[in-house]
Amino acid sequence: MRNRDFDARSSEWLGDMVVWLQENANDNSELLTRLFQNLRRARQQDLTARQRQVLALYYDQGMTMPQIAGQLGVNCSTVSRTIRRAKRRLYRSLRYSL
Repeated sequence: MRNRDFDARSSEWLGDMVVWLQENANDNSELLTRLFQNLRRARQQDLTARQRQVLALYYDQGMTMPQIAGQLGVNCSTVSRTIRRAKRRLYRSLRYSL
C-alpha cells in the first residue's frame, strides 16, 4: 500500500467516522466490572505473597522499581522480574474469564 498524505477533506471524513463510532459503540461497563472483579480475585488467589506485595507497591502506591527494591532489600532486577511474572500469571488467569 502506498503511503500518501491525507488532504483536509479526507481528515474531515475520518473525524466524522470517529464521532459516529463513539456514538454507536456498545456500552462495555458490565464487561469492565466483571474484569475488575476477576482481577481482584486473581490477585488474591493466583499470585504469591511476594508478587501481591510488589504489585501493591508498584501499582496501588505508585512506587518506582528502585524504591521498591530499596524497601524490600532486593535488586531492582528482582522487582522487575517479579512484576513481569505476576502480570503473566494474571494474564493467564484472566484471558478466558470474560
